[in-house]
Amino acid sequence: MAFFKRKVQFNDDLGFGSAPVIKNQRVLNTDGTPNIERTGLPWFKFDDTYTRLVTMSWPRFFFVILTVYLIVNTLFAIAYNVIGIENLNGANGVTLRDQFFDAFFFSAQTISTVGYGHISPQGFITSVLAAFESMLGLLAFALATGLLYGRFSRPTSKVSFSKGMVIAPYQHHKGLMCRLVNLRRNSLIDIEVQMFMTFNETIDGKLRRSFYPLELERSKISVLSLNWTIVHPITEDSPMFEKTLDELKVAEVEIFVILKAFDDTFAQTIHTRTSYQDEDIQLDAKFEIMHYHNEEGKTVLDYSKLDKTISIS
Repeated sequence: MAFFKRKVQFNDDLGFGSAPVIKNQRVLNTDGTPNIERTGLPWFKFDDTYTRLVTMSWPRFFFVILTVYLIVNTLFAIAYNVIGIENLNGANGVTLRDQFFDAFFFSAQTISTVGYGHISPQGFITSVLAAFESMLGLLAFALATGLLYGRFSRPTSKVSFSKGMVIAPYQHHKGLMCRLVNLRRNSLIDIEVQMFMTFNETIDGKLRRSFYPLELERSKISVLSLNWTIVHPITEDSPMFEKTLDELKVAEVEIFVILKAFDDTFAQTIHTRTSYQDEDIQLDAKFEIMHYHNEEGKTVLDYSKLDKTISIS
C-alpha cells in the first residue's frame, strides 16, 4: 500500500533510479550535485580534460597549473644538464644543485619567452631544445589563457536557497515553504521553479523510491529582484496532507527544488537546484521578512536573514 496518496500518475524516473534509500541518505546534495559515486571509469581521459579543468574549483585549478609548470621546467632542466651545462653560457653553478637550478631558471625564462639574457644556449642541440621549449611555451600559455577565459565566461548561478524549509499557515491551509535570493547584483528574468518530493513506498510488495511533483502557488516570476518564497499549498490533494514529521522521516522523504532562469549578463539560461530532508523542515514557523524601506525611500534587502525563521506556535 502506498504511504502517500497520488493525485496523478507520474513518471518515477527523474534520473536517480527507483532503488530505495536507507539511513536517511540524500539523493541530491544541497549544492545540487547528485549523491553518486562513480566507479569503473579510467583515472584520466584525454577527451574529458577540458571539462575537468573548467569545472574544478579555483584552488585545484591553480594547483594543477603550477604543478604542470614545475614538472615541465624540471624535465627541461634535466635535459639541459644531460646535454651538458657547459652549453649554457652564463651558467656558473659548480655543484650539481646549482647547475640544476641554473638550467631550471633558464628553462623558466625560455618557456615564458622572457629571456633575460644572463644565460643563453650555445651549440646546435641546446639551441634546438631551447627553440622547441619556446614554441611549447607559446602553445601552453595560449591554452592556459583559453582555460582562464573559459572559466570566467562560463555562466554560473549564484542563487542561494534557504538552509531549511518551514511549514506555516497559508490561506485556509498550511504551506511548505523555502526561499531563495540572487547573490549577484545582476538581474535574473523568466525564472521558473519546480518542486518534487521523493520517498520510499511499497508497491506490489516491493520497496522502491518514488517521485511526486508538488504543485506550487506560483512556479514562474518575471524578474527576481528581491527574495522569492516558494510555497507548496498542503491541501487535500497534497501528498503531505496531514503527515507528521515522524511519518516523513519513516518514508525517508527528500524534497528537490529545481530552478531555471535567464541571466541577462551572460545572455544564457542558468540552472541550479538543491534538496531538503525531513530534518530540514521546521513545523509551525515562518521566514523573517528580508527587505524593508530605508529613510531614503530605497528598498533594502538583508541577505543575512535568508535562513532566519520565527516560531508561530
